[in-house]
Amino acid sequence: MEATSSSPMSGDNNALANNAKAPNRRKSGRAVKKPDMIYPGFTTPLGSESKRKRAQFDEDPEEVDDASEGESEGGSEGEADEEELKEKKKRAPKAKRAPTKPVAKRPKTTNGVSTKQLALRPANNAPKKPRKQPTKARAKAAPAAAADSTGLYSEVFARGHSLEAVAAEWATQWDQHNTNAMRDLINFVLKCTGCDLQIDVHDIEDPDNVTSKLTDLQDEYQVLKATDYPLISKAKGNASFRGKLTGFFSSLISTFHASSVLYTDLALIENIQVWVTTMSSSAIRPFRHTATVICLAIVSELCRVVNEIADTKAKTLRQIQGEKKKSRINQGRVAAMQQKIEEGDRHQTIVEETMRDIFDTVFVHRYRDVDPKIRTECVQALGDWIFTYPDTFFAGEYLRYLGWLLSDISAPTRQEVVKQLQRLFNNKENFGRLRTFTERFRPRLVEIATRDAEPNVRAASVELLDSIREAGMLEPDDIDVIGKLMFDSETKVRKAVVGFFTENINDLYESKLEELGGEESLEEVLEHDDNEEFDRPRVAWIKLKCLAEVLHNYDSEDREELPSQIQRGHSAANDVLVASGVESRFSLAAQALYDKIPEVKHWEVLAGYLLFDHTAVEKDNETKTDDVEKMVQSECRLEEREEIILLEVLNTAVKLRLTQAVESELDRKGKKTKARKQESAEVQETAARHLARLIPKLLDKFGAIPNAASAVLRLEHVLNLEIFQELRQDSNNYSSLLDEINKQFMTHADQNVLVEASAALLHAKGFEELEEITDGKVQVLWEDNINTLRALVQGKDIELRGNLSSNALTEISNSVRRISNLVSISDCAEILETVPTFAGKKSKDDSAPADPLSILLEIVKRGAPSEDLDDDVNTLEDELALSAAKSALVYFMWKVYSLKSHITAGDEVADVDIDALKDRRSAFVDSLSHVLTARSHNDDITLAFAGTFLDLSALFATLRHAAPPKPTSQKARPPNDHVQTLVQAITPELHSTLTNIYSSAEKTYAKKSRRTLEALDDDEPLDSDIESNAGDEDEDEEAGRERQNASLMAEKRLCELTGQIVRAIIARVLDASGPLKGKFKERLFRNRTRLGANFKEVVAYLDEPKSKRSTRAKAKGKKEAGKKGKSKDAIVVEDEEEEEEVEDVVEAGEEGDEEDLRARELDGGEGEGVGEEAVEEQPEEIEEVEDDIMGD
Repeated sequence: MEATSSSPMSGDNNALANNAKAPNRRKSGRAVKKPDMIYPGFTTPLGSESKRKRAQFDEDPEEVDDASEGESEGGSEGEADEEELKEKKKRAPKAKRAPTKPVAKRPKTTNGVSTKQLALRPANNAPKKPRKQPTKARAKAAPAAAADSTGLYSEVFARGHSLEAVAAEWATQWDQHNTNAMRDLINFVLKCTGCDLQIDVHDIEDPDNVTSKLTDLQDEYQVLKATDYPLISKAKGNASFRGKLTGFFSSLISTFHASSVLYTDLALIENIQVWVTTMSSSAIRPFRHTATVICLAIVSELCRVVNEIADTKAKTLRQIQGEKKKSRINQGRVAAMQQKIEEGDRHQTIVEETMRDIFDTVFVHRYRDVDPKIRTECVQALGDWIFTYPDTFFAGEYLRYLGWLLSDISAPTRQEVVKQLQRLFNNKENFGRLRTFTERFRPRLVEIATRDAEPNVRAASVELLDSIREAGMLEPDDIDVIGKLMFDSETKVRKAVVGFFTENINDLYESKLEELGGEESLEEVLEHDDNEEFDRPRVAWIKLKCLAEVLHNYDSEDREELPSQIQRGHSAANDVLVASGVESRFSLAAQALYDKIPEVKHWEVLAGYLLFDHTAVEKDNETKTDDVEKMVQSECRLEEREEIILLEVLNTAVKLRLTQAVESELDRKGKKTKARKQESAEVQETAARHLARLIPKLLDKFGAIPNAASAVLRLEHVLNLEIFQELRQDSNNYSSLLDEINKQFMTHADQNVLVEASAALLHAKGFEELEEITDGKVQVLWEDNINTLRALVQGKDIELRGNLSSNALTEISNSVRRISNLVSISDCAEILETVPTFAGKKSKDDSAPADPLSILLEIVKRGAPSEDLDDDVNTLEDELALSAAKSALVYFMWKVYSLKSHITAGDEVADVDIDALKDRRSAFVDSLSHVLTARSHNDDITLAFAGTFLDLSALFATLRHAAPPKPTSQKARPPNDHVQTLVQAITPELHSTLTNIYSSAEKTYAKKSRRTLEALDDDEPLDSDIESNAGDEDEDEEAGRERQNASLMAEKRLCELTGQIVRAIIARVLDASGPLKGKFKERLFRNRTRLGANFKEVVAYLDEPKSKRSTRAKAKGKKEAGKKGKSKDAIVVEDEEEEEEVEDVVEAGEEGDEEDLRARELDGGEGEGVGEEAVEEQPEEIEEVEDDIMGD
């Protein structure tokens, strides 16, 4: 075939243009979803400042993805429109030039036979080949193994040749027979997509039919339904696929450049373009992704090539200037070098045009591809181009793509954008060129750092903003917003913001040092001979003051703008977790700052700063003094809130110091050495002695402030009490420490202080040699509180709500609250059953209850509502009733624990003791029932009391497992069947009440979260305002946050109540027998898929285990197998036998056996019966286990 003179890519890529103008255009799959935020209701300020079309998420997702779409979507309104107009003018179709003839090639001969030359583009009116129908798939397409392949694919991936050698070999083949070489290269690309289909030389000879041929290949490939392709395959051996693929094309371009074929034979690169760029617009992902990666790799190598050309030109130009400075100029050499520069200009123009062409035909469309992997590839490639060839790509028209992709819906894509921007900002020389970009997209970067749903993206954005701050391009408001991320819930974000936050502290610190005369002058004045004098002013106090001041300001602003925690309701109503060991936001911030701020590490200095009497310092702005030390004292004066913050920091610093001391015992090999162990012991001993003296002093100063007192009490939790066990002479210090803790327990009514004091006493009881001292201190607390409670209720009707004065009610409430904390750290059964000594005397009111437990059970009845009481009194009454109910429940836990211990040990349990326990239990149930029936079902107190009742019922069900040891003789004591009478099922009346309470909690959560429940005829009607609020989409940001918080709290209450109901069902005290059997379980399953994943997981504990389903299936299989080959009568008899067997299996596993319940951590019972039969049926090999219902 004769070679034509027209270029295969002349006429502005007519093949691609014709394909773009085809009526059957591919629909775009561009992502139009908004990125996920932590707070969905938040309206970003960026939406009003940056109004680019790329960020408009209401566009038609079926928008046509062609060249015109890429231009219209590429810009933004306002400033970006002008850029787009310029781009459109540049890209407007120009008048066609007469096709130029490429450099003629001499035909190569092989054995005297002329080889075919590459057929260039024929005339536009040449007939096209008809499209082939897709052939039937012969086998499922899969990534081909390189070892089993041949040709170029095998050379690149299997033969072990270097990529440069393979590229040079292909260039030689091109020089010998360009059509065959191009065919092999395109088939290589197809093979890299995972497609085994191939093209022939005729397809290469007809460039106008590229689109049609690729469409045929695409249709055939889609029939194979391949889901994997080498570029994303996780198969063994594919790890290096991407590197070899991109490396081969990079070597190919480098070889073309070195041999000048890239500039002398334009048909080469243009034919590669027409095939690969067309594949990059394919509708199937393997073609599109692979071709895009190849195109991006080609541009990356072209950037290196053009950069090399530019360097050569600059070097030659310097040589010309040097030659012209000589006295005798070598004109011939100057002319040659000038010609070399002109040739470089021509080469540079060709390369830049090629890069621009690929950018316009590939990148402009693929940077918003539906596949996030392809979008990420584009971001990474653009970053490489900017670094490699900044003369072209380090400009606003290219940087804007990075800015637009900051709003990508894919987190990895956003993170890659931030990574590329970080690379740019790492070079300070780029700050000037990035100023315009930063001003435009800074709000979006701040939004990502503070609101993005992915912690990794937020952390990377914080580091980027730190670089922007160093460049001086961050606003003061933005600095404060980012600084507040020290309180972020994610550890990664806190660690990322440490450097940013520390610099803010250092800036404030340096400004204060300048006001006080400079650091050197202050150190001379404040220098101390004794380094142990930590309570004297020093320069480190100024840094600590700056830290406290900044944390306090950020905390105050954050609470106003975005509350970090849900608003608390009743402290004992199970709607807030008040527990020891829960770290505050300041503790978490201090953990991140510990290694970055040296002053925080020196906790002795921090403790001395806190113990300093700042009230003695007169801070008068009008009076000036020259005393530097007084100026420092005045500057370092702490406010009350700042002192609490530094106490939290002190807790963290001490804990981390002791933790590091323990960890330092191990060497690099993980072994303990004697020297390291001795050093660690010295550190711990010094810290323990210092803390033993320090804690009483801190309590003496801050004990009156509840928050400060709780922070100081937490220091005792990290105190190593073994030091006092080894050093008997320090027992006085330990005893005085316990006295201070008891003082805080008795003088405070704040729940946080009581929890921390209780935890401190529990920690002290953990050391056997000190247990006697600790038990004595706890016993004193019991006596004081019981006597106080007895005196307060003497002569009063404590069952009736609202009959006490506000002061009397407060005192009783405080006393009961202390008892509710004491019952959790020591066995209270005997104490609450014992009548106080003075109660044995004659009293004016003989009807007053004698023992403390009776007092608590009567106080529980005060939970029933009463009219004509103000809100404050109602709150106090509710808290009092809840504290009493909690104390009573823990009492029964101790009783059941003691009872099980006696039974399993083989001790005799008197029937009179069991009857007494039953009477107390019945009294407690009556009190709870009285409150549940009197209060509204949609009430926090009702939910708390319902949970207490369910826990009580499930608690006694654990006695089913209490069995005496195996008899060793005939005289062994038989089991006491009377114990099983303590296990009682919930009555139908309370069953109905619990159902109504659950339904109310369910509907409340559905209303708050705008979920739809399945309404049945026998169910209560839904509230009318549930549907009305569901469509309110016009709420502001604050209302959205409040609704979200309310929804979370409603979900928490519902899941807690459901968990307690599930535990009661598994324990077979609810829903186990009678006409209501299975009703509650059915009620729970009704909306299990409508109330969120948390609720679904809680209800899932009632699902039948897989082991029992398989057992039932096996039994059914046996039954069906027995039916074969038998008479009808025999079948009937066997069916009855098998049905009984299956029923036995189902009954045994209906509610879960012990092994299943242990796995669920909800062990609830062994058999249906109560009494002698249940005990006899219990397997002997079942070991006694502590039931999780007992808690701690």
